[in-house]
Amino acid sequence: MPSLSLPSTRRRRHLQADDETPCRNSKREVEGRAMMQRGNEKHTIHNEEHKQTWRTDRQKKEEELRSSRKIKIKILAPLSPCGHGGSPAVTPGHEAKLYVCSGGLVGARKLARKPSAEDSLEMGKSHFVALLAMFFFFFFILPLFHGGFAMAAGTSDGSEQWGYIEVRPKAHMFWWYYKSPYRTQDSNNPWPIILWLQGGPGASGVGTGNFEEVGPLDSFLKPRNSTWLRKADLLFVDNPVGTGYSFVEDRELLVKTDEEAATDLTTLLIEIFNRNETLQKSPLYIVAESYGGKYAVTLGLSALKAIEDKRLKLILGGIALGDSWISPEDFVVSWGPLLKDVSRIGDNGLTQSNSLVEKIKLQIANGKLRDATETWSDLEEVISANSNSVDFYNFMLDSEMDPLSMSASELMTKITPKKRYSRYLDSLKKSPGGNGGLGYLMNGAIRKKLGIIPNNVEWGGQSNLVFAYLEGDFMRPRINEVDELLNKGVNVTIYNGQLDVICATKGTEAWVEKLKWEGLKTFLNLDRTPIYCGDNRITKGFTKSYRNLHFYWILEAGHFVPVDQPCVALEMVGSITHSSVSTK
Repeated sequence: MPSLSLPSTRRRRHLQADDETPCRNSKREVEGRAMMQRGNEKHTIHNEEHKQTWRTDRQKKEEELRSSRKIKIKILAPLSPCGHGGSPAVTPGHEAKLYVCSGGLVGARKLARKPSAEDSLEMGKSHFVALLAMFFFFFFILPLFHGGFAMAAGTSDGSEQWGYIEVRPKAHMFWWYYKSPYRTQDSNNPWPIILWLQGGPGASGVGTGNFEEVGPLDSFLKPRNSTWLRKADLLFVDNPVGTGYSFVEDRELLVKTDEEAATDLTTLLIEIFNRNETLQKSPLYIVAESYGGKYAVTLGLSALKAIEDKRLKLILGGIALGDSWISPEDFVVSWGPLLKDVSRIGDNGLTQSNSLVEKIKLQIANGKLRDATETWSDLEEVISANSNSVDFYNFMLDSEMDPLSMSASELMTKITPKKRYSRYLDSLKKSPGGNGGLGYLMNGAIRKKLGIIPNNVEWGGQSNLVFAYLEGDFMRPRINEVDELLNKGVNVTIYNGQLDVICATKGTEAWVEKLKWEGLKTFLNLDRTPIYCGDNRITKGFTKSYRNLHFYWILEAGHFVPVDQPCVALEMVGSITHSSVSTK
């Protein structure tokens, strides 16, 4: 190492000076010189070993770079050496890396040895690549980010971009943006962007929403004909931090409330949108599924406040709540009667479930939300035991029949629903897709393509903790937030799958009727309009709208509407975003 070679050089010069003075050649000095010579020889061997390791690592890196030509550039921070005196490593090849710190770009990395003539030639080439990379960074990448640390990359044709944003110190959120190939130019109707928020809490939008539901490729990496890119650009995020590829360096940085999650998401939107005038011209529609609905309404209000304060340059087009956990109390109240009506539980099961529901209602009323979450766990156990393990995401199925759910054998082991939910997240990684499931895909081919995921980060590695830290907010209703959005004139769309249990249509209708919005009475009195898809005149659902409130009832769909009814879902999202592109 350089720090070792300098003092040894000084000592050698001192010994050489001693040799010029014969009177100083004592036995002790001779022994000292011998010991120093042995030390120098060991140090030379160490340097040679380090030199060989350095060259081997460099060769491996160059081979990796040659196999990743689709990546244009990586901006790595804060996991770069910036925090401890390091700097950007610029390597010749198809890719350049720049480390971005809060103080800006820093200088070249110090090598562990003096470079040879061959290395100098390679470094000269590297400097040229570095200049090109810096030009690209300052004129194309830097405008996307300001404030904290950011790391980004993308495909060479610009159709995809992805990266990390440090939404708080040591809290890193991953995002993935797709530009639609169906994008049209219409000054009167700007092409929209959809921000997809997954539920859970702890499920990955970048993984599940993208590859299992609405992205351009399915989990077998085959083109999806019903991709929502036909109607809008797509922005997936792994939210909150700790979900999917997002991560925290300290688990205490995981969010504990929906508002904290909304604050992080607002920071992400500020970093992505504020320096990109093209994105600012497109209306953003926040589309959420399951627990993601709670994120969506809190984010909607947070984003509006940031827009009003001129901190966020964004047009909020609307919010869509798909089978969303807006009012936990109304949903658990609906479970027993719904499952009794469809013959999944009997009278005894209904009596047992209703008893626990009353306990949950009292706990919520008294503000004991963590206790309510525990009782919710007990209620799910009772429902499972009395229904022969009904699939909470589609009451026509048993749990093992749904690839997005957990297995019946797991349900029969009497594990708590919180642990079962953790296993549900794990089952998403094992669901059909690729060779071994979504987790295999995300930690294999997709991770390799992205190229910027830190070595110590596994997709879904912290997801189970996300639920645990949000346990105290899990049963909190967000009806008031929906009311506030409606009163502010924001377009709110609600859609629900007919066969869902966890966020049953009965429960959704119940919380909608609790809204205080002035247009509610008129909305409730309207007749519904049937929905068809394509040339088929078979009824696929119903809808009705009044002013800025819209509701879709989707037939033969469970919790995951885009999976169960892709054609209807695509037509619906086209109506929500006012996109006129054909689905054919």
